[in-house]
Order: sequence, then structure tokens, then C-alpha cells
Amino acid sequence: MKPPRTRVNRRDLLRLRRKDAEMSAPSTAADPVTGSRADLIRAHRPAMGSYFEIRLGALVPGAVDLANRALDLIDDLETQLTVYSDDSEISRLNATAHLHPVVVERGLFGLLERALELSKLTGGAYDVTSGALSQVWGFVRGPKRVPDAETLADARARTGWQHLRLNPENVAVGFDRPGIRLNLGSIGKGYAIDRAVEVIRQHWFPTSALIHGGQSSLFALGSPPGRFGGRWEIAVRNPLRPGTPLGVLRLRNRGLGTSGSAFQQFVVDGRAYGHILDPRTGEPAGGGPASVTVLAPTAADADALSTALYLLGPDAARDHVERNPEVGVVMVHGGPADQSPRVLTFGLSREDFLID
Repeated sequence: MKPPRTRVNRRDLLRLRRKDAEMSAPSTAADPVTGSRADLIRAHRPAMGSYFEIRLGALVPGAVDLANRALDLIDDLETQLTVYSDDSEISRLNATAHLHPVVVERGLFGLLERALELSKLTGGAYDVTSGALSQVWGFVRGPKRVPDAETLADARARTGWQHLRLNPENVAVGFDRPGIRLNLGSIGKGYAIDRAVEVIRQHWFPTSALIHGGQSSLFALGSPPGRFGGRWEIAVRNPLRPGTPLGVLRLRNRGLGTSGSAFQQFVVDGRAYGHILDPRTGEPAGGGPASVTVLAPTAADADALSTALYLLGPDAARDHVERNPEVGVVMVHGGPADQSPRVLTFGLSREDFLID
């Protein structure tokens, strides 16, 4: 039995926006729909420790069934990717892949291939094998804590993309040492969104959609209903003053991911520790930007790159965009005492990002 459809608040950091007003929609996916082609339905469901929402044109034939099929797939992917269940495919990999190569589902193998590519591309600032670090800091199953030096050193020895072995011929995954822990927390939600987009692309009726997962990930497919050739508009909140807007990102056929350490943190002896761990040091990032938002061809890439570029900083973001022109970056710097943030953008035109 699938989880019930429940009404949820709009996303905290990124919010769907239109020039004249926010898009209107029925309160639940099952409500009757009337009005113009610009009307949307919203289907939403909790998953992956957050919630996912799909917005489709109200007059798309079979829209409610289509949205539910996409959400069903996200449910299935959570079962496969979660580290909170010992029966998931990822947990079984973590338990046995050091003993022998483990054959996995092809979609998961493709995700791990891309995750490994991104780990290499970012010099390990994004690292798909950082699960051991997340565990010792208590970001998996808790409680959140500062590990002692010996415990942290052990976790660092069990971290590193170079210990991951992928065999495309056999679709098999192995580790070259025990204790490696895959954790897809910085790419899994984006991947689930991308897979849901595939479901919608395959619908017999050409369909645009906006799919987002919680506060950090989304994909804008096509143009908003009733606005042929237009873009979905996402209002970005100021991370230093959450009650005020920062600007508007305009997307079409593009994924988006946002990272910022202030969004999840804990305090020990007066010091705040953010949830973004640097796999290269094993410790939470310090002194970085307030937030990093990345636009990329897929939501999975946007998720992973937003984490990596948060750690790497503006010079690396500029270099990455120069080498990968399909990527755009919004980087916000400043602290709580600042009256206004310093906003850096790379690879974005005036049509892509409208600063309020």
C-alpha cells in the first residue's frame, strides 16, 4: 500500500514562481481540476527522508496516474538505495563487496559509474565512498557527535573512490578492502528525480513537468503548461536572511541542486559542525560559502556538483564551468552579520538568473 497523499509546505530554499504569481494547483493530486491550460496538479509523497513533488499540466491525459507511477518508482529506488535498511541493495553491497564482486541492477550500476566519474572529476571533493565518515560523525542513524582522532583515522582509511571496482562486462561492484561504505546521500535524490523524469518523458502524450525532492533537488522538464518556449521559474531564498528572496532561476530541461552547511548542523562546546563532510580531510567543511546552487543536465550531477563545489570554492567553480559549459553555478558568500550577500555566478546568462 502506497503512502497517502498529504499536503506539504512549499520548499524552503527553492520555490516555484511565476512573474505574476505563484502557480495555482489543487490541494491534492486527486482533486478535480478546472481552469486554463496553465493550471497544474501537484502529487507529493514522503520519500528519502524528505518529500517529492511532481507538477504536471492539469489537462494532460492521465496526469494523476502518470504522477503516481513516477512516485512509485521513487519509492522503489528508496528501497534500493537507502542505508537505513539492512535489506537494501546498497546495504548488501556495503556488507559483502569486499569479499567478492556483487552483480547489481543495471540502473544502480550506471549511477555508480557516474558517481565514480564525478569523484574523479572533483578530485574527491565529492566521494561516493564517504559513508564511513558519515557514520562516525553520526549523520547516519545518529547520534551526531565529534569522533575521536583514532575513530576518524579509521574512517578515513575506509574512504576513497580509488577503492571502488566496477566491472561493466559483468555489471558487478567490488571493494578492494573491507569497511568501504557507499553513501548516495549527495546524489541519490537527484538520481531518483532523473528516473522519474524518464517515466514522464515516455508518456504517450508530450508532457512537461517540474519534479523536486525536498529543499535541495529538482528537474524542470520542458516549458510550464500554457507557456510554449518558456521556462520554469524557481525563486531562490537568501541563505543569510531566509525570509527574503535572492533571485529567480529560469530552467528548461535542466536539473538543479543546492548545498549549504547551515541547513543541517549540530553544536558541541559552542562550535557548530555542518553536515557537509570533506572526504579529503574527513571533517565538516568550515569557512565555505553560505550556499552553492548548480544547474546541470541532470539532477544527479547538479546534486553531486553542488556538494563538491561548496568544498572547492569559487576558483574551482569557475574552472569547472569553463570546461563544462552545460553547467551553471550560483555561489553565495557572507555571514549572519552581513546586510547583503556577495553573489557569484558562473556560466549563467541574464536569462538564466534574475537577481532581485
